[in-house]
Amino acid sequence: MLVLFTTLMFIFANAAPATAANKTITCYKGTIVKKVTAAKPKCPTGYTTTKPKVTTKPTVPAAAATVAFSGTYKGSLAIVWGDTYLQVTSVTGKGTGNVLGLTDMSGTAAAAPAGLCDSFDAKGSIGGGGNTLNVSFDTSAKGCAEDESAPTTIKVTGNAQITGGTGKYAGATGTLKVSGVFSVKGGAKETAAFTMDVSGNIKTK
Repeated sequence: MLVLFTTLMFIFANAAPATAANKTITCYKGTIVKKVTAAKPKCPTGYTTTKPKVTTKPTVPAAAATVAFSGTYKGSLAIVWGDTYLQVTSVTGKGTGNVLGLTDMSGTAAAAPAGLCDSFDAKGSIGGGGNTLNVSFDTSAKGCAEDESAPTTIKVTGNAQITGGTGKYAGATGTLKVSGVFSVKGGAKETAAFTMDVSGNIKTK
C-alpha cells in the first residue's frame, strides 16, 4: 500500500500543470504608455512595444525686422575753428517724435570748408534705455552755408548709415536721411544751437 500511495502521489504531482510566471511588457501608442502583465502579454490593438522616437522642433531664429524711424533732435554743437578746418567736438541733443526710445543724440564731425557747400565727416549715436544706434555719415553729406563768411547759417543734408548698436539694436543696419540747420558766429570756439530731422528704416537682427 505504501508503495502504491507513493506511486500515485508521484503521478498526480507530475500530471498537474505548472503555473507559468507572469511577464510585464510596456506598450506605446503615440504619447500614451500602458503596461500589460500576463503569462503571455500582448499589447492592445493599436499599441506597439516599440518606443516612439522623441522629435524636437528645430529652433527657429527670430526673424529680422524693419522698423520705420523718424524724429527731430534739438541741442547744441561745440565748434572749434581753424584757418582751414572746422571741428564739431561734441553734439548733445534730445529727440521728440517717433524716436523708438532713442531720445539722446551725440557725436562729432569735421570739415575743411572751401566753398559754400562742402562735404564733411561725422559719426555718432542715438540711444536711450540701454539701447544704442551707431551711425556714420556717407559721402552724400553736405554742409551748405548761406553766406561766404561767418556769421551765417549752415544747412546739413545727407545720409547716415547705421553701423550697428547695442541692446535691441545690436547688429542693426539701414540708412537714415538727415536734414539739419545751425548758425555760427565764426569765433575760434563757440557753441551753436542746432535742429536736426532724422528719418529712415532700421533693420534689426
